Amino acid sequence: MTFPESLMHLVRTDEPLGPLVWLGIGGPARYFAEPIDEADLRGLVGSAHEQGLPVRILGGGSNLLVREAGVDGLVISLSGLVSQPTLEGTEMTVGSGVKLSHAVIKSVGAGLGGLEHLVGIPGTVGGAVVGNASGGGRDIGSAVASVTVLETDGSVRTLTQQEAGFSHRKTSLTGLLVLKVTFQLETRDVAALTKRMQKLWISRNSSRPSEEPRIAMPFVDPDGMPAKELLQTVGLAGLREGDVSLDTNQPQYLLAHSGATSDQCLRLIKRVREQVLLQTGIDLQLNLQIW
Repeated sequence: MTFPESLMHLVRTDEPLGPLVWLGIGGPARYFAEPIDEADLRGLVGSAHEQGLPVRILGGGSNLLVREAGVDGLVISLSGLVSQPTLEGTEMTVGSGVKLSHAVIKSVGAGLGGLEHLVGIPGTVGGAVVGNASGGGRDIGSAVASVTVLETDGSVRTLTQQEAGFSHRKTSLTGLLVLKVTFQLETRDVAALTKRMQKLWISRNSSRPSEEPRIAMPFVDPDGMPAKELLQTVGLAGLREGDVSLDTNQPQYLLAHSGATSDQCLRLIKRVREQVLLQTGIDLQLNLQIW
């Protein structure tokens, strides 16, 4: 595999991915790149496409499990493409690599409501939109006006909210490279928005396990019941597989203890899904991406 001379300085080989994801698990990427502008990003994607090399996009790494075998393709990190959100009236346009928390704070500071309920949710704007992240009873898709994506051939197109196909924790954007998102927000009182955001921040952080920093939320909340409540009802809180477990008090979180492996994570997830299906008939859907 060869990249154009103008892009070679961006590409590294056998880059460890474990340190870049929240669970701290995973082998290397065969090729890894961190472009600093859209032109480089388009060049990398186009070059990989021409040579049949699979491309994966790495955002914040909060909902990603990487196998120890690593990724036989090109992994592109968007951390170098972070730009300041731009405001035009009640619309705010944000690059996909921007942290979701930063976008929320920016909108609240400008007196624009519609995203404050998402404060404290980890990851990037792009990842949140692709997975249609939700909080406070409202998903991010309800505030999206349009999504600009990069095709594998290097072309760019903009999708409307309807074309993005937002539904419960799903969209039709999976597999697409999101470049930026435009939100349609509403004018609100800054003080009231700030107060609401702070309350939600405190509540969300208080429910996150603190004794183990390597965590992830493996499951999507099913309709009508939070995953936490479902797992407690079924009696799976604290369930352990090797060096991986569900948190005892907050079982919606998977904890990767010292020595944890991707196989252990996958076995635990399988056990949980089987037990939940057996006892409740609910087929728990994955929030985690598996590479």
